[in-house]
Amino acid sequence: MKTSLQWVGEKAFSYESNSGFTGFVDGAARDSAAAKGPTPMELLLVGLGGCTAYDVVGILQKARQDVVDCQIQLQAERATTVPAVFTKIHIHFLVSGRALKESQVHRAIELSAKKYCSASLMLEQGGVEISHSHELIEVS
Repeated sequence: MKTSLQWVGEKAFSYESNSGFTGFVDGAARDSAAAKGPTPMELLLVGLGGCTAYDVVGILQKARQDVVDCQIQLQAERATTVPAVFTKIHIHFLVSGRALKESQVHRAIELSAKKYCSASLMLEQGGVEISHSHELIEVS
């Protein structure tokens, strides 16, 4: 896998991903209304959310669960000293569907966390404490 970045001024860089997608990452995102994109740490959190969400929905679909929607909310804490690494991340899943089984949703989240989500496993091996919770939302 490869990615390239090009400095576009101040704290901003444009990027092109291995799969050809482009965007911006901006270290000034919190500091400026003119920011061009999220901060690198925000992108890491988005990557973690995407990784685990992909796993959970796929596992539930394979288990023949009628998933209609899945939202993931992540909240992270960072060290107060440099480097300001993530120290804790909480991932909350809101899974909507028809007659979803609590045990299947719990199992899907656990499998993602312990076996499949490379981003989660990498962050945990680096010392980040990751916790999970979920809600089931019945739809008609």
